[in-house]
Amino acid sequence: MTTPVSAPPTWPVQKAVYGRLKADPDLSSLLVGGVYDYTPETAPYPFLVVGEALDIPDNRHGGFGWQTTVTLHVWTKAEGNRQVLEIGARVTALLDHQPLTLPGYDHIVTRFEFSQTLVDPEPPGTIRHLVQRYRVVTEQPTT
Repeated sequence: MTTPVSAPPTWPVQKAVYGRLKADPDLSSLLVGGVYDYTPETAPYPFLVVGEALDIPDNRHGGFGWQTTVTLHVWTKAEGNRQVLEIGARVTALLDHQPLTLPGYDHIVTRFEFSQTLVDPEPPGTIRHLVQRYRVVTEQPTT
């Protein structure tokens, strides 16, 4: 049996997702404020934050694997949901069923799980928020 690696792939997955999104010129043209792994107070709208992650063991006979869910947040002050949904569509095109390079892990698949549009309840209610989640399935290399 293979010995498990010392940690789940949370950080490599977040780095790969961040790098993929940050490097895309089409997404950059939609995000005036950019892509972050934190929420800066001075970021202009719209912007995207690589947010929360959750790792779940996904072991198989003779090997170790993980399912990592990554939550992304798009924030905008545009009227209506069109802008956040266009940004979300580009993000899905970049991640859903696309390969990721994850040092120390074999990437199996990345799948879109859900998206939800929200309106910030604070007055005047002009901030739109899109929440998206992606599931990244990985395995420990067998060599």
